[in-house]
Amino acid sequence: MRLLPWGPGDLLRRLDDVLSVYGAAMGYSPELLATRRGYIAAHAHRQGFRAVASVTDEGTLAGFGYGYLSGPGQWWHDQICAALPRPDRIWLADCFELVELHVHPAAQGNGLGRTQLRALLEAAPGRTVLLSTPEADEATSRAWRLYRGFDFVDVLRGFRFPGDERAFGVLGRPLPLPSRV
Repeated sequence: MRLLPWGPGDLLRRLDDVLSVYGAAMGYSPELLATRRGYIAAHAHRQGFRAVASVTDEGTLAGFGYGYLSGPGQWWHDQICAALPRPDRIWLADCFELVELHVHPAAQGNGLGRTQLRALLEAAPGRTVLLSTPEADEATSRAWRLYRGFDFVDVLRGFRFPGDERAFGVLGRPLPLPSRV
């Protein structure tokens, strides 16, 4: 397995593979994935864009992650900003938004998510990093254990995005990433 830094062109060239891993990891339908294609393609052109990919020796995409600088006028940023009390909006002032981090279910449990997250955060611009993830039992959820292992703290819990019935936790941590995490 190789971890590769990706630029916008790399993500766009492998967009079908990205959507396949994303869909498998999240259990999303092909119809929902079709709506996400345009969003992901547009994200590749945002300021501060960083991406990584875990690729097998045969070239199969096993996982990926990406993010960019969050800012006013971006949908996720504006949703979170409106929900946070004014003092907590400092989290968004110079923030790297970790948009996606996924490992194909067949490749999970081998540390790929941790490796991808570390690589993204080590290269991330900004003073903070924020992400949203579906609420889950923190003891059994791989995602929650991963983020807690990187010292992410609760910024907002039980948040509901328009058009999604699930509750989400918004987690954050300061940057840069210390070498011990």
